[in-house]
Amino acid sequence: MVYAFTFLFERLIYRIIAFFRDWYVRGSRRYWHGVIAFVEALDRRFALLVTLKHLFTPLYGDYSVIGYVLGFFFRFLRALVASACYACVFALALAAYAAWVALPLILLAVFISGLFGEHVL
Repeated sequence: MVYAFTFLFERLIYRIIAFFRDWYVRGSRRYWHGVIAFVEALDRRFALLVTLKHLFTPLYGDYSVIGYVLGFFFRFLRALVASACYACVFALALAAYAAWVALPLILLAVFISGLFGEHVL
């Protein structure tokens, strides 16, 4: 009978460790791969590096002064908008990740406070 309780206790500890490994290690890896894939798809639309590479080249091959000025102006605005979009995506992804990481700890604190009759939140 003692062996059964020992086995069940070992399985409980194993499942708790496996949960945290899946939640934090594998889940984090999967989440950030998804974020990077989303940013790569966003970069197909904005092409920030290509825009910065051709920042000082004229627009549509118009080598007049107006072509240089308009090319720089439009590409600069495009690079500015792309940078702002990337910053917003990374800020939102980081905030969502922080909430996701804190969720098990918050639920554990609420569960423990419920056991002892204290109110944490």
